[in-house]
Amino acid sequence: MASVKYSEQLADVEAAKNLGLLPEEFEKIKSILGRTPNFTEVSIFSVMWSEHCSYKNSITWLKTLPKDGPHMLAKAGEENAGLVDIGDGLGCAFKIESHNHPSALEPYQGAATGVGGINRDIFTMGARPIAQLNSLRFGDINSPKTQWLIKGVVKGIGDYGNAFGIPTVGGEVFFDECYNVNPLVNAMSVGIVKQGETVSATSYGAGNPVFIVGSSTGKDGIAGAAFASKDLTEDSAKDLPSVQVGDPFQEKLLLEATLEVIKTGTVIGMQDMGAAGITCSTSEMSAKGKHGMNIWLHKVPTRQAGMHPFEILLSESQERMLVVVQKGKEDVVKKVFDKWDLNCEQIGEVTNGDRLKYYMYDELVADVPAGDLVLGGGAPVYKRDYKEPAYYAESKKFKIDSIQEPKDLKPVMQHLAKHPNLASKRWIYNQYDSMVGTVNMSTNHASDAAIVNIKGSKKALAMTVDCNSRYVNADPEVGCAIAVSEAARNIVCSGGIPSAVTNCLNFGNPYNPEVYWQFVGSIKGMSKACLKFQTPVTGGNVSFYNQSSYEGPVFPTPTIGMIGIVEDKADQMTLDFKQEGDVIYLLGESKNDISSSEYLYSYHKVKNSPAPYFDLDTEYNVQQAVTSLIRSKNIQSAHDLSDGGLFMALLESAMVNNFGFEIQSDNSVRKDAFLFGEAQSRVLVSVSKDKTQALEAELKKQNIPFKQLGTVKGNAIVIDGTNYGSVSEYKRSFDTSIESYMS
Repeated sequence: MASVKYSEQLADVEAAKNLGLLPEEFEKIKSILGRTPNFTEVSIFSVMWSEHCSYKNSITWLKTLPKDGPHMLAKAGEENAGLVDIGDGLGCAFKIESHNHPSALEPYQGAATGVGGINRDIFTMGARPIAQLNSLRFGDINSPKTQWLIKGVVKGIGDYGNAFGIPTVGGEVFFDECYNVNPLVNAMSVGIVKQGETVSATSYGAGNPVFIVGSSTGKDGIAGAAFASKDLTEDSAKDLPSVQVGDPFQEKLLLEATLEVIKTGTVIGMQDMGAAGITCSTSEMSAKGKHGMNIWLHKVPTRQAGMHPFEILLSESQERMLVVVQKGKEDVVKKVFDKWDLNCEQIGEVTNGDRLKYYMYDELVADVPAGDLVLGGGAPVYKRDYKEPAYYAESKKFKIDSIQEPKDLKPVMQHLAKHPNLASKRWIYNQYDSMVGTVNMSTNHASDAAIVNIKGSKKALAMTVDCNSRYVNADPEVGCAIAVSEAARNIVCSGGIPSAVTNCLNFGNPYNPEVYWQFVGSIKGMSKACLKFQTPVTGGNVSFYNQSSYEGPVFPTPTIGMIGIVEDKADQMTLDFKQEGDVIYLLGESKNDISSSEYLYSYHKVKNSPAPYFDLDTEYNVQQAVTSLIRSKNIQSAHDLSDGGLFMALLESAMVNNFGFEIQSDNSVRKDAFLFGEAQSRVLVSVSKDKTQALEAELKKQNIPFKQLGTVKGNAIVIDGTNYGSVSEYKRSFDTSIESYMS
């Protein structure tokens, strides 16, 4: 083994600590190398052993998630993104990831590069991205800082996605003071690829050349992975260089060049340079292919002169790929990237063994084993302590009788219709291009999930992102099971069959036993629900350290991204009431429950209560019944009950075509629980009069509880004979709520 030339000072335990490594981890590095590392080497280990890259505090529990399902083409961790079989010789690649910390400091670039990075994960596999979704969490919308964050994040997502040319087809936005300092920005991308035309993130074949392609390397994003693996503090602004800068036009060129070069058949393996940049792609590809690499850092195209080896290695400059090519095919690859006017420089070669040797001119600046750097290899794995927080037992003490039922329900209805968590997000989504590519089937046909056309097929894809973090905070296991179930319910109500899941697990500091208890409970709940719906977890992202030193952790937010298949586009179902005189039914059972509802939380200001009523078997049965009703053409609309309860479901179904409704409540439960409670496993459907008998017969056959509520009628909201105003009145405040805050 060649000895490393030490032009740099040797690292010590203090330097390692400053880079985020524990003292025992520094000792482990010395043991692996058989010597003291230099600064470049300890920098390499610091980013690869960060939580962001190694999942060292989470992998023990992540391994318990279900990974097998009827449509799987690639299991969790095998590739850059999940891959499922959607029939007709096609695969769907999809993944969700966070860009929380960068967005907290520089919301525009933080969000934009989150979009860019997740799309690269898709097309690096050979899939063409066709749709994007996002899940956003912000603090108090009245706060000037929150409004600054919202404007920056939304503009960043819109500018990057619109310029890149991929439609944003769905998402969610949630506001709570726990996100005041640390917003959450989770981006999801979905792509299509012909089976057999995918590329793996691997490296093999000694002597095969290694290329860096795409943009030049700069000093933006250095140590971004380590930055994402620590709490936000008042000094975090000093980490602004850790925020990357994106260029969507370069990414569009890179997309086309990448898909073209894959078709040449010359590519051995390819990986996006995301977190930890060159360090991550060289080490992960080498470890997967059980080979090493010699890399010459001075050959990397740079934007600034005089960059140090560690800066080149750790830079997270955007729009870059590492490509391993068949020896002798270099000119074929260069020709493709020259056509698209992109850098394509050979910076190394594949070697036998497992050593990664990084050179600067003739100087060996780092010599490390690939396998010891990565998850599943030598990266540390920890089992953290966890304990139930005191608030959990307190929440169980909540009784509905402690809340006096309002004598007049209209102020509650008005409050919910304009609450930013429930009101229209049009101020946000109007900044996104939802129609570019002409695949979005949901723009003029509102449904619970986004529906995306698969051209040349009778099938379509259904997709959604879901998580009520208030439920998860109240009860992590139940709340996360609800998140999976609601995602499935949204897909089912849109005419699809749930297929698979990607997740973005946003939590506070894992060294806090109460935070880790939330994480463990969420994993348990996710596992149960995914097994029930046969929706394996294909991968995703863990984002710990979402907390500030002065406001504590955010709500536990395990965001669920789910893909479903609409087997026949004729079965696409929408949520809107279609015509006056149609009969409205509620499927599922109403409960005397207002726990963790928006009504209880924001109207009555009760912050601590259990998760809402939920039963997984009931949920599954109701969803099976909805699928049956859609396929038998027995219903006109379907809309799941979730945030805001029955009232908001009715209002959302009514507003699309400006219909009103007249219904009777259920005398077996309190009226506020009936209208505003968020007990799960319920779906609102409308049916033409001539189909009511067929619908009821089908529900009785499947033993599904149901209630005929009333009819679609006029423009007024009439409940138990009381007129609560026109739908048009509520629609005005619903549509303009967020823009009134933002103006």
